[in-house]
Amino acid sequence: MDGTDGYALGEFLRARRSRLTPAEVGFPSSGVRRVAGLRREEVAQLAAVGVTWYTWLEQARDIQVSVQVLDALARTLLLDRSERSHLFQLADAIDPQPATDCPVVTPALQSMLDQLDPIPACLQNARYDILAYNRTYGMLLCDLDAVPPEDRNCMILSYTHQEWRSSIVHLEKSQRLMAARFRGSMADHLADPTWKTLLKRLHTSPEFCEVWDRHEVLGASPRRKEFRNAHVGRLTVDHTDLWLGPSRGPRMVTYAPVDEESRQRLERLHAIALEK
Repeated sequence: MDGTDGYALGEFLRARRSRLTPAEVGFPSSGVRRVAGLRREEVAQLAAVGVTWYTWLEQARDIQVSVQVLDALARTLLLDRSERSHLFQLADAIDPQPATDCPVVTPALQSMLDQLDPIPACLQNARYDILAYNRTYGMLLCDLDAVPPEDRNCMILSYTHQEWRSSIVHLEKSQRLMAARFRGSMADHLADPTWKTLLKRLHTSPEFCEVWDRHEVLGASPRRKEFRNAHVGRLTVDHTDLWLGPSRGPRMVTYAPVDEESRQRLERLHAIALEK
């Protein structure tokens, strides 16, 4: 269980197991029980894992836990969105079916994003996860709707998604800036498993490793960007971060056109997005 908080994971599973009744998961009542909640063998049966293996998991033994098993346990224990996220964090694993919404994305914020069209805008957290976006942003670098939610991360996309990569005119510079900002923000999240999991995933890219080994650190600042959109051509925009909380936390990212040609092309891109 390298990288996991095994004892915390075991305690979390025991606590959630003890709060459920047999009836809630479809088992018939079997009279008085010595302990509250489900038995270990019942959880193991529902999650299709061995009783001994599950017992070891609760005991923080040194065993491997796959995302498929974590998913089965989350469903078996009837975990809500926050509890499921916590389970995967404790196991230092990437949720294959993350929540599509986020507490920071309120209806009012989504409405603000939509009203900014045709100016591309999105909500991001400090890890560069894309939490929400308007129609123009959804077509700016690729068809973002077609990207699985777990891959909607600007850093991941800049190393793995060919259309996203080809849409950034100064790709190498952009990657260096993001890595430097990510390193600066990570100092506040050293104990957060989600940050370590993302960093581990990024390290599978030799390109990222080369950039990361520079040990550059950079704070946030407005800057000009150039994109090569597949539908309307080259765009020049000013990037601005509008912070929604403490520095280096969630933010609204906007890309305002710097010239008339870019403005007109963004309007055309918005029209294309509306036709999808």
